[in-house]
Amino acid sequence: MEPWPANTLGLDYVAAARALGPAPVRMIDVHTHIHGREAAKIYARVRELYGVERTYTMTQISMAAEVREVLGESVRFITMPWFRGNDPEHQHRGGYLEVIERFHGEFGARMMKLWAAPALREFLPSGAVDVADIDSAWRREHARLAVSLGMMIMVHVADPDTWFAARYHHGATYGTKAHQYVGLRRMLDEFPVPWIAAHMGGWSEDLGFLDRLLTAHPNLHLDTSATKWVVRGLSGHEPSEVRDFFTRHKGRILFGTDLVTMDDQLSLAKTGMSRMADLANSPEQAFELYCSRHWTLRTLFETGYDGPSAIADPDLAMIDPARYTAMSAPRLRGCALPADVLRALYHDTAANLVDRWWAEHA
Repeated sequence: MEPWPANTLGLDYVAAARALGPAPVRMIDVHTHIHGREAAKIYARVRELYGVERTYTMTQISMAAEVREVLGESVRFITMPWFRGNDPEHQHRGGYLEVIERFHGEFGARMMKLWAAPALREFLPSGAVDVADIDSAWRREHARLAVSLGMMIMVHVADPDTWFAARYHHGATYGTKAHQYVGLRRMLDEFPVPWIAAHMGGWSEDLGFLDRLLTAHPNLHLDTSATKWVVRGLSGHEPSEVRDFFTRHKGRILFGTDLVTMDDQLSLAKTGMSRMADLANSPEQAFELYCSRHWTLRTLFETGYDGPSAIADPDLAMIDPARYTAMSAPRLRGCALPADVLRALYHDTAANLVDRWWAEHA
């Protein structure tokens, strides 16, 4: 296989999956973005290859029906705002209330996503001053509606340290990284439903901070999504530290890949739906792209591998362009989690938390 950003090691991902062997339990991925009928078919092959039996996805509502046609009852939908319409100011305020209602009524959604990344301030022409902070008035409106409909909440708060070093360095606009969590703490207390903070809570670089956050807020959970970020962040710690953290918080951390699929990834022709379309240009590349997230996370959690990741990481060049290129990959240090911790991470925590919530609030 020729190395490219989704396969810097030139792996045969089918053979690599067989080398890993079956996961210790059938897996639940609580954080994906599955779009496109044909892309979903490729994804279905990949998740079977790597042992995933159920998928929770943030799919644009206009595409949810076709994704369900492909994946059937094994897919469940998390509400998300419409990102590519003609009126983003409305879509992230009152328009999101409409989408929450529709996802609940038409697709049985029982989880709502709050995207509170600092980049929202760039995305909205107004600067998002009344919606960007996680505890803003509009966020409270979204949360109140979701909770009234029997939904738990997923949140994207903050971003990696690299982004605050190279992109969000204007503190008057974005605030410090620590500031992002002040409002989150308020929301966790104000809305005492289960919460999942995506991407290892946005701070995989600081396990001590995450430990204190989880201890202070029993309704908070983390997922492992944003594979590139999480691999880089967790591999910056000693594997024993990561093992201790995952063991101490068994039952509070869920498996997620943050994999994004779309039909635009299957050819050179693009519709402009998302910059994620450029991650692949053929069905063969899409297959490798989707495999890469599963192989990399399973290698991180199940093995003692110590070497380069299979996924190129542009954050490296963003920080040090003289040293890194677009094909540079971070170090991946496998933490070889104990079998009981792996079972909890891959399946049991999601089954006991998310699956049960869905059933109890059907």
